[in-house]
Amino acid sequence: MIPYGKQNINEDDIQAVVKVLRSDFLTQGPVVPAFEAAVAEYCKAGFAVAVNSATSALHVACLALEVGPGDWVWTSPNTFAASANCALYCGAKVDFVDIDPATYNLDVACLTQKLAEAEELGRLPKVVIPVHFGGLSCDMAPIRELSRRYGFKIIEDASHGIGGRYRNRSIGCCEYSDITVFSFHPVKIITTGEGGMALTNDAGLAKRMARLRSHGITREPSEMTHAPDGPWYYQQIELGFNYRMTDVQAALGLSQLRRLDKFIERRHELAECYRQQLKGLPLTWQMENCHSALHLFVIRLQTEHCGISRLDLFNALRDAGIGVNVHYIPVHLQPYYRGLGFKLGDFPEAERYYRESITLPLFPDLTKNDIARVVGALAKCIHLP
Repeated sequence: MIPYGKQNINEDDIQAVVKVLRSDFLTQGPVVPAFEAAVAEYCKAGFAVAVNSATSALHVACLALEVGPGDWVWTSPNTFAASANCALYCGAKVDFVDIDPATYNLDVACLTQKLAEAEELGRLPKVVIPVHFGGLSCDMAPIRELSRRYGFKIIEDASHGIGGRYRNRSIGCCEYSDITVFSFHPVKIITTGEGGMALTNDAGLAKRMARLRSHGITREPSEMTHAPDGPWYYQQIELGFNYRMTDVQAALGLSQLRRLDKFIERRHELAECYRQQLKGLPLTWQMENCHSALHLFVIRLQTEHCGISRLDLFNALRDAGIGVNVHYIPVHLQPYYRGLGFKLGDFPEAERYYRESITLPLFPDLTKNDIARVVGALAKCIHLP
């Protein structure tokens, strides 16, 4: 079976992990700060806070921005549930903004209209979370302008996006946002096994997120309610969590980061191979208006011209040993969110995209022969009139 995504692990990665295993610190040692510094430098961001998952990063980002009961957080329906769940963890309410049919990202025109309506109703969001679907950045400059006009904060959910660029700057530089979040799950661009990171240019936000990832505990005397009892002393000054990344994970991530640009280059090479071979078939793919990290390669079927349903095509490709997938079921259609009042028809473009989309395999070790096999199976299944 050709999987839709797969990590690339080499001997340098293995030796980096072994070095930590032989060291004095498996966690809370020097490698996590080194990984944070390296990612911040790569993205040209001021600060980076490593955590145990992108979900945790989204959660502490919301908390650092003071999201709480009575607040609204908006995000895209075309994402994994964590992009919305993070606001609910804080007691806030969630709403969605429909997607652009060409990029599959949050639609700026829809956002503009929804903000104007929300202002009249007194329901403006405290935070908007644009999701860089498939590694393609949302159009962040106009979203930033809207944030200045309406007063909301921005968390970029760039779980798919490390290594991508927008307006010739790295995703993660936070020029257009308050915080950016990355994921290091094994199917993502680089991996730490499980893990995530939040980047920001605000020292106060970085300090708070670092404290929240470790139980809300500080060892800084300036943050304490009284002078320390001794050099061992710490205080819990707020309710935090155990969201720390281990040095073992960070060592893998630091090693992987050295190959990030090569991974992105390879993904673009493979995506272009797909585009050339898919020409003539009744389908489309994500329009790139900036340099995507290309975490995913998604096709949309023109079902009226395919002669086969999306379900039948999905099953046929799986039967042929091709591990296609679907990203994503719109969050608002999940049973939990239907229980919050969302329903079919609320975000029609995201729903239409979901009915037509299939994710094809894409990862650095995929070969051009693999792509020929995928496209050949696709062409065999699609019945052209």
